[in-house]
Amino acid sequence: MKRILALLLALVMTFALAACGNTNKPASDPADSGKGDGGTSAATDANAIPDTMTSSDGKYKIAFVTDVGSLKDKSFNEGTWNGVKLYAKANDLSYKYYQPANGDQATDDDRYNAMKAAVDGGADVVVCAGFLQEAALTKAAADFPDAKFIFIDGYPVKDAAGNDLTNVAGIAFQEEQCGYFAGYAAVMEGYTKLGFSGGGGGENPAVCRYGYGFVQGAEAAAAEKNVQVEMNYSWQYGASFTGSPELQTMANGWYTNGTEVIFACGGSMFASIVAAAAANDGLVIGVDVDQSSESDTVITSAMKGLADAAQWALAKVYDNTFPEIGGKGTSLGAKDHAVGLPTDTWSMKNYTVEQYEDLFKKVVDGSVTIDSDYSKLASTEHVKLNLI
Repeated sequence: MKRILALLLALVMTFALAACGNTNKPASDPADSGKGDGGTSAATDANAIPDTMTSSDGKYKIAFVTDVGSLKDKSFNEGTWNGVKLYAKANDLSYKYYQPANGDQATDDDRYNAMKAAVDGGADVVVCAGFLQEAALTKAAADFPDAKFIFIDGYPVKDAAGNDLTNVAGIAFQEEQCGYFAGYAAVMEGYTKLGFSGGGGGENPAVCRYGYGFVQGAEAAAAEKNVQVEMNYSWQYGASFTGSPELQTMANGWYTNGTEVIFACGGSMFASIVAAAAANDGLVIGVDVDQSSESDTVITSAMKGLADAAQWALAKVYDNTFPEIGGKGTSLGAKDHAVGLPTDTWSMKNYTVEQYEDLFKKVVDGSVTIDSDYSKLASTEHVKLNLI
């Protein structure tokens, strides 16, 4: 897969052209879709757009409320924020990010206060990242019915009467699919000693889907090659999605005892896993965005189109088609070209792009199915899980 969410961005262009008198435009020409590495689809480099800006009237039209972890986490927060900046830049709209007080210990009240500050600051739309935002978002959406909310990694939320709040659009991804692609690729590449280190303490649905898909992909490839795979699987030291000496020590131990590749599935936890890999000649699979530029230890990344999904949903706010997604849940996967691996930057030597593209097509047409019910996580015929 070359450029994720090409179809959705084409729809952005369609809606922009159809909206009478509307000047919205996608951040790139959809005709260029398929020419990149599977990251953001905009021709503009998101890193070249300032994270802070000065508004002429002190108001900011598009707001982003971060999840736990840092804004520039090289993962979930940053990927979503890049989409906000790209859309705002392309459409000459002011933008601002808000981080809830108390950092990784933020409460629902802290998150609500960040959303309220965004609306009070003039936001037409507030993009909220992460499932932890649910309670605060439910209250904010009810209190500020004229504002639109985009719930990335989220779902529809209801008011006190049990009705779906139509000013909230839930945008989720089929992470089990990109986790599957990563697990399959690792084993096809020749690795049989794997690790999975997940964030959220085992309570984050998106990360749980990533991990369960990773096991399923490893099983499929191991069955095909008739080999046995051993996988360390842990939620330890990842509750807040941040790196730590304890996490690095755990990863060091895994690598020392034979683990070849660890799927670093938890935002800034990536830094600790990479440090351990670099010290032990180990390898890493990144998550959410293409993390290959961050370390030579990264062989590939299980990606979802965070930046593109944010741009697509934002366009619906400004071309007046938000009712198509407001009060509803949207789940994006391989059929939408919203998940996948970055073939232009991976360092695979034995597993080919052609093999990957063949598998991708099978997932799209349904001949390969991937389960999303992570409550079924267990060792399989060819994959022994060491649950830590």
